[in-house]
Amino acid sequence: MPNQPTNAPSTASLHLDGIFYPEFLKKKRGTDLVYGAEDEKVIKSTVARLRDRPTTAKKPVILLGLIQSGKTKTFEGVTALAFDNGYDIAVILTKPTTALAKQTYKRARKDFADFIEADQAKVYDILELPKPLTQFELNQKLIFIVKKQKHNLERLSETLLQTYPQLARKRILLIDDEADNASIGYFYTKAGELDLRTIASLIDGLRAQLPIASFLQVTATPYSLYLQPEDSPEGMSIEPVRPEFTEFVPVHADYVGGKFYFEDSKTATSPAAHVFQPVTSDELTVLRGEDRRRFKIEECLISPKIAGLRSAIVTFLTAGCLRRIQDEHAKRRPKRFAFLFHTEAAKSAHAWQEGVIRAFDDQLQREAAAKSDLLRELVQTAYSDLAKSILAAHQPLPPLTDVWERVLAALTSGEIMITKVNSEAQVATLLDDEGQLQLRTPLNIFIGGQILDRGITIANLIGFYYGRDPQRFQQDTVLQHSRMFGFRPVEDRAVTRFHTAPHIHAVMRRMHEADSALRERIAVQGENPDRKVTFIELNETNNIVACSPTKILASNITTLRPHRLILPVGFETDVKTRLIPLTRSIDERLTRLVGTLPKLGENPPAIEVSRDDALEIVTLLDKAFVNFAPGYEDTWNVAEYQAILRHLSDQSFSVGARGRVLLLLRTGRNVSRKAAVTSHAEYIEPQTTRTDTAPARNAGVNLPVLMLLRQDGTAQGWTDAPFWWPVIVLPENMRPTLFAHAK
Repeated sequence: MPNQPTNAPSTASLHLDGIFYPEFLKKKRGTDLVYGAEDEKVIKSTVARLRDRPTTAKKPVILLGLIQSGKTKTFEGVTALAFDNGYDIAVILTKPTTALAKQTYKRARKDFADFIEADQAKVYDILELPKPLTQFELNQKLIFIVKKQKHNLERLSETLLQTYPQLARKRILLIDDEADNASIGYFYTKAGELDLRTIASLIDGLRAQLPIASFLQVTATPYSLYLQPEDSPEGMSIEPVRPEFTEFVPVHADYVGGKFYFEDSKTATSPAAHVFQPVTSDELTVLRGEDRRRFKIEECLISPKIAGLRSAIVTFLTAGCLRRIQDEHAKRRPKRFAFLFHTEAAKSAHAWQEGVIRAFDDQLQREAAAKSDLLRELVQTAYSDLAKSILAAHQPLPPLTDVWERVLAALTSGEIMITKVNSEAQVATLLDDEGQLQLRTPLNIFIGGQILDRGITIANLIGFYYGRDPQRFQQDTVLQHSRMFGFRPVEDRAVTRFHTAPHIHAVMRRMHEADSALRERIAVQGENPDRKVTFIELNETNNIVACSPTKILASNITTLRPHRLILPVGFETDVKTRLIPLTRSIDERLTRLVGTLPKLGENPPAIEVSRDDALEIVTLLDKAFVNFAPGYEDTWNVAEYQAILRHLSDQSFSVGARGRVLLLLRTGRNVSRKAAVTSHAEYIEPQTTRTDTAPARNAGVNLPVLMLLRQDGTAQGWTDAPFWWPVIVLPENMRPTLFAHAK
């Protein structure tokens, strides 16, 4: 977790022994207290900021958490402490879905149940408010659950400002849950003018009319919030939504987030190294809709067209049975487990996908009844894969014979439930008393789209099949859709598998890098008056400028961080007749710069060249790369590569080195275009750690390194002609920056 600000507000004057907060601190999850010391610290600091500044409705505070990290628990704790310190009303603005509003309502009713029973508080869905409220009820602490939707917000304004105007004069805590969704303040119209979104306008109007309200934003994806203007734009009387202070939600030891999936996974001895399971783009195409020319549904157990989905389903069944055996051996109540299948937003696709998965279920049941060799082979393969991560996590591994018998029992006794969820009404009927999707059987498979995104909680998820492949990945939705983050004990982590296409996985990794860089930047800036989070982009004249205040597209972001490698991947090279003279001209240009090109096996150190010489070489390289594979198009843009080199050179921490770039050359390379089928990557990268990356990083302390690796071009996938493959190695000393591609 990022460091907390060094000059946090004083909490000494807070009233900590009131009616609400002490009771919240007694809450337990199992045998453990729900709120620990770090939670208390953040709750008290947040309430102190809000209480000591009576106009924070005009200058928001943000409660910044990770996806599925306990943000609701934290803002409920803030509400309890606020009630003990002068606040009378809490308004919780939820994401504009009925399911999430219902989930939030159930959660609040449950967590404030003792106070409701004691006539100390009331929790209302704003659309189901009793008429009229009695004075007895109005005198209690009130919690209103309000969906961020026009009718809901109008009803809230009517309640506070017209029906019960005495409420508007009370101290109100406005909590904007998922604050980056629907309530973002500003956007640019087609005419290039700044305007306010509809929902934001309604929230803004309410904030302006509440004299002593505080505004608390809660989110895990704050990018668009930090891109909003500091104050009301010139000529517009609008309340700011850019947060003035940031409080970080503490992260529990059992939380699984981007670090596990995209950092720990690089360590071969970690169970995380086995989580990502690649599927082909062709398979995702098969799953968009029925086409018997591509795939016949009756061949689902043998067809190579959906090998990834077959592996995902059998691995989930095997993992769930294995985990239930572990629980029994440990004298624990066996858990029910879940698998999420999410590849399309279209409901028509969900019907086809449900048919495919039910075909799997039917055929697996028949194979189980026959105890077939085919099923045994599928389970054996899944077991062998799971065994690697279970042993890496130092967990007990039940014998294959026990797991096999349990899988047979699960398939023949109806332990698998398949549920298609593609409407709010369906989600609402499937929620349990905790506001989570019900797990009704030991093994639950959910097929869904947009409706199963942020906020909807699915317990005990150990399998994910994700294939949403839009033209533009939205930074704040893709990770939310997959629901892959959250609290997971080590036993569940050891059998978790995430199935997706490598290029989607690469986009998610870039999201994690951008997210980490942003959080680090916020934490380091702390309470510094210049707290701006810097995003940069190219303008129409290819100059670096500040990024415009619109929502960040994850697939269009490159995170510039120390020692990061930036290189084109997934391309083809131009035809031989054009590529040979192009490479020859680059050879000649480099020879003039360095004297003699290194021979095969020679690894000379990097040398300094002028920035303009480096930019000229990048220009020459441009025509070599053609026909990028889907999902890899934005790994190469000559103007952006030049802009990155120019930015890093001109902003070097070493003033005397500015205007220079380091050049590192290697020749005699000949890697294939595509990676092996068993690899987690689709396409090869050219550099090696020992001879290329390590020397470049050692040299690149204050300057970027332009590493050029000359490929013979005769390996599989190329056009039988040599070419230079560029890799930019970012310097050790640099300010982390998010570079938005100008697509």
